[in-house]
Amino acid sequence: MAEPDDLLLSHDERTHALDALAKHYADGRLDSAEFYERSGAVASARTFGALDAEFSGLPGGVPLTWKDGLVVRVPIPSDTGEVTGGAPTAAVELSALRARGQIIESLDAIILGITLVSFLVLQLIVGWSFAWIIWPSLIVTLTIPRMVLRFSESDEEVYEDLKEAEAEARKQRLAEAANRIRELGSGQGTGS
Repeated sequence: MAEPDDLLLSHDERTHALDALAKHYADGRLDSAEFYERSGAVASARTFGALDAEFSGLPGGVPLTWKDGLVVRVPIPSDTGEVTGGAPTAAVELSALRARGQIIESLDAIILGITLVSFLVLQLIVGWSFAWIIWPSLIVTLTIPRMVLRFSESDEEVYEDLKEAEAEARKQRLAEAANRIRELGSGQGTGS
């Protein structure tokens, strides 16, 4: 089994470490240059051992520990020594927004499907000439999930921007992976 220092970090573990650094920065333990340098190193850290240097000199040390073969997050204390939990971190807030956005998208698809099927049944099977009345009701039925989930127009804009950014980042990663595979493939053909 690998030593804890050699274990690879997950995205969530890096985010937790970045939240801890942000707390130290907000508390004035780090100046902006140190914060940017350390947070850049944490964001690109691959292993637990790589975090040691970035939390050197900070109370509490690395906000992750190894216990019984599992990674355990160390809660980030507030100035009073209490564990923070009142205000959500940016990562938690974005995650919640993403989840609500995905629910809204799913409900929109279901509502549109039901509306279309209802219209077709009323128009073609029942022969009701006022079946068109269903379409204006769509405004209300699409608004209800947004009200229940408290998903405002600004939330929707942020969610769309987030989706675009994630799609662009994925596209870039796929292009990089394809380039790397081509590089490795061409190197194998000439090395034999």
